[in-house]
Amino acid sequence: MAKRDFYEILGVAKNADDDTLKKAYRKLAMQYHPDRNPGDKAAEDKFKEAAEAYEVLNDKDKRARYDRMGHDGVDPNYGGGGGGFNAEDVFSQFGDIFGDSFFGGGGGRRTGGQQQRQQGQRGSDLRVKVKMTLEEVHKGATKKIKVKKQVTCDTCVGSGAKDRNSTGTCSTCRGSGYVRQVRNTFLGQMQTTAACSSCGGSGQQITATCGTCKGEGNVMGDDMIEIQIPAGVAEGMELSVNGKGNAGRRGGPAGNLRVYIEEEKHPNFEREGNNVVHEIFVNFADLALGTALEVPTLDGRIRLKVPPGTEAGKVFRLGGKGLPIVQSYEVGDLLIHVNVWTPKVLTDEDRKILEKIKTMSSFNPGANAKSDKGFFDKMRDIFS
Repeated sequence: MAKRDFYEILGVAKNADDDTLKKAYRKLAMQYHPDRNPGDKAAEDKFKEAAEAYEVLNDKDKRARYDRMGHDGVDPNYGGGGGGFNAEDVFSQFGDIFGDSFFGGGGGRRTGGQQQRQQGQRGSDLRVKVKMTLEEVHKGATKKIKVKKQVTCDTCVGSGAKDRNSTGTCSTCRGSGYVRQVRNTFLGQMQTTAACSSCGGSGQQITATCGTCKGEGNVMGDDMIEIQIPAGVAEGMELSVNGKGNAGRRGGPAGNLRVYIEEEKHPNFEREGNNVVHEIFVNFADLALGTALEVPTLDGRIRLKVPPGTEAGKVFRLGGKGLPIVQSYEVGDLLIHVNVWTPKVLTDEDRKILEKIKTMSSFNPGANAKSDKGFFDKMRDIFS
């Protein structure tokens, strides 16, 4: 496939000056950068295409060769290029040119032309598992859990210093919390800022450390955490509680607590999405004559009318008696699956009655059966 014209890629005229080229490239680079388009191969290709075009047109010699000979003039395979185009250099330099924080990286946020100071290092996230019953899933629950984690040191209140007189201005960044760096890129020399590695961005250095935490600002301890879990959660879901992870180092912000949901097996119900299934066993006489039964729900017990002639495998659907959908007003249903109860031990009288019944024409399945569908076929009919 033939390469596109470099001027066309950047959307500039052939007489465009350096400033116009740079503005055009910045716009395309920020639009198609892989960090902004994760997993998008087409965007990554466009990013590389724009970078290659700018790398050539921004260089006076390469641009002159390109204007005379086209792509052949800058292709090293034809002997006229100057080392070719390296896509890896583009990715490594791009963050320095536009700032890592623009794409979610480190380095701190600029405020009023200055780098905002970082207060220590952020604590790591914690992961815990919380078990939920179906009743708790149905209503939502508040859980209190005890977690062993890094907590703020009470002695130094997280500073890591022995006392107030044990800190001083960082000699590396002179209290600003950041340092400037100059790097050579294909856009020329670029000045960037980064958090000072000596003080971690705080602008302060500790001259005498706290004896309790040894200068870290945190120690191992226990924390009782209250977690609000919404109704409708399911096995494997993850919730995040901000600021309840490990305490940060030297006054840094705490990490988050990640809560994984585990469902406990229920003695009466099986969960199918947001529907709940309950199995009941009814004797043959009640199925034939009809009856009313008391059945459990997640809200308590209710009476269910079983009409005469109900077949084994019948599924009664009780709307709105299931589980809610997270952050929605929709609620699933309760599905009552009817099974026939077959006695395993019979008296002589029971046997005589059943022997008589099975010879009656009304009990002949070949002549009277309305359906030969199984349970799963009937379930499929309900949901179709």
